[in-house]
Amino acid sequence: MRQMPEEIPQIKSSCCCAASRGGRLEEKITSQDAPEIAVSSELNTPATYTSPHSDILHVNEAGGKAHHGNTDDAGKKDTERLLITGGRFLMGTNDPEAFAADGEGPVREIQVDSFYLDACTVTNAEFEQFIRETGYRTEAEQFGWSFVFHLFVSSQTAAQVQTVVQHTPWWWVVEGADWAHPEGPDTHIRDRADHPVIHISWNDANAYCHWAGKRLPTEAEWEYAARGGLIQKKYPWGDTLRPEGQHYCNIWQGVFPTKNNAADGYAGTAPSRSFPPNAYGLYNMSGNVWEWCADNYVTDHEKSIMADIAAPSHEVRKVLKGGSYLCHRSYCNRYRVAARIPNTPDTSTGHIGFRCAANVLTI
Repeated sequence: MRQMPEEIPQIKSSCCCAASRGGRLEEKITSQDAPEIAVSSELNTPATYTSPHSDILHVNEAGGKAHHGNTDDAGKKDTERLLITGGRFLMGTNDPEAFAADGEGPVREIQVDSFYLDACTVTNAEFEQFIRETGYRTEAEQFGWSFVFHLFVSSQTAAQVQTVVQHTPWWWVVEGADWAHPEGPDTHIRDRADHPVIHISWNDANAYCHWAGKRLPTEAEWEYAARGGLIQKKYPWGDTLRPEGQHYCNIWQGVFPTKNNAADGYAGTAPSRSFPPNAYGLYNMSGNVWEWCADNYVTDHEKSIMADIAAPSHEVRKVLKGGSYLCHRSYCNRYRVAARIPNTPDTSTGHIGFRCAANVLTI
């Protein structure tokens, strides 16, 4: 029997921008708008990029029966993977903009062995092939619901929503939301084959990796690759968010959480191969979707953080890296490469995806 929201154990999250199956929920108040946050004018210049998904509300209200997508070019199991040559690097940050409580610091020197990492996050088309071949049911499908950002929910579905996340009420508990119905049962992924699959739990991501003969990257591997050989820079491309005024990642522009002007071309997810890659050829290592790592989440880096640490199952949280299309510097500037958040292994949301890694000797 699936757990209903009120039956979920309560675990405090240190992240303001995430929702968790271990977090506190409350009744939705339909007359209350989420608070507006002041916005910097630096991020309001329209981009030259275009997207058919820049107005997701329009897509949702367009009607049509939701289904598993019939995505074009469905599923290429052999996604482009890149050899990341190992070495030593400075992990973490002492930047004043960092969230100290998240364990972003201190800076420490880490050795990483060579490994493979996919150039892009796993797409809807790739995940659909996995589902077709295995019959796997994601945890969102098993629970019967997932967390969806409020602006993406159609009026018809919104009328059925009863529960939101406490303290971050823009996250709604939407019955019928899952990887194939990202904003609820009246939505679909037909025209989002090349977008990152979302509503994926850590356990789902591991199941996919096992099928693909791969694994999730460790946090150290992920950050090492995201830095692309740069030393202690904020972003995969340097310290300036918009070099020469150009958008290099998919994050929030406007007034969070009520108005996203989509100046970078996207209100929701962008295709997995969007914006300039970093020096290692990796796409969207900042923004777009949060990405699961193999590690257990700890803030004391004197301790081992590998995924097989023994811990009570109700206390285990996993590391997410990269930030998402919902990150904004006025509220959650976690699109920096050193940023990290925790979440429970069974949590799924509309801004969590993953990419795969592999050992060099297993390819």
